[in-house]
Amino acid sequence: MNLLLSEKRVLITGASKGIGYATALSFAREGAIPIMVARNLEMLEKAASLIFDETGVNAKLICLDLTNSGSAVTLFESVGPVDVLVNNAGSIPGGNLSQIDEARWRSAWELKVYGYINLTRMWLPVMASRGSGVIANVIGMAGVAHRNAYVCGTAANAALIAFTNAVGSNSSHQGVRVFGVNPGQTRTERMINLEKNTPGALSSGVAFGRAMEPAEVADFIVFGCSAKASYLSGTVVNLDGGQQYSDFKK
Repeated sequence: MNLLLSEKRVLITGASKGIGYATALSFAREGAIPIMVARNLEMLEKAASLIFDETGVNAKLICLDLTNSGSAVTLFESVGPVDVLVNNAGSIPGGNLSQIDEARWRSAWELKVYGYINLTRMWLPVMASRGSGVIANVIGMAGVAHRNAYVCGTAANAALIAFTNAVGSNSSHQGVRVFGVNPGQTRTERMINLEKNTPGALSSGVAFGRAMEPAEVADFIVFGCSAKASYLSGTVVNLDGGQQYSDFKK
């Protein structure tokens, strides 16, 4: 299937590993030009090298800490207009309310919640002015399957789901699509490390007896950003294998 993404400029945050890297690779396979943002240059360069080896596409790299004040403006000035923005960067700690102090909570939200909002604030008007563009928010199932043991992430994701619904319901009138994806349990580096310490964490009680691969999330994002999904906006899709509604318990 030709997704009509050749030569499209795609900005992806948190792109050096996990879902972000997989998304950059999936876009490159379609002939798009990934603009990869992360705070670790060495990891970015390694990811870009792997993408080039497989696809022949030279990704553009920007090493930037998006938790820093003014980073959204800095990034916008460095990159300029893009066809697609994928908000993916985020690192939110586990724990209940008593285990996460205010400083840690604010730091986590600075990257994921305000990071998504501020980057959307920068690029949405540019996309709207030309009447085209797509913003994809990688959020997370905790926003709909609320967990006290992940209260900071649950509240953050719920806020981003509402943000995506609200912005995407209006942006379509300007020719811009905004949608979100809630990945379920995904075999990222963090989860692999958890599996080492807690055997079965990636397979016990999950859909299809396995965790989702980052590439599966990435391929859905790429399709959602393509012209083949041209009526998708204001919606957040749960990619959890039906676990939210399952009566199967661990």
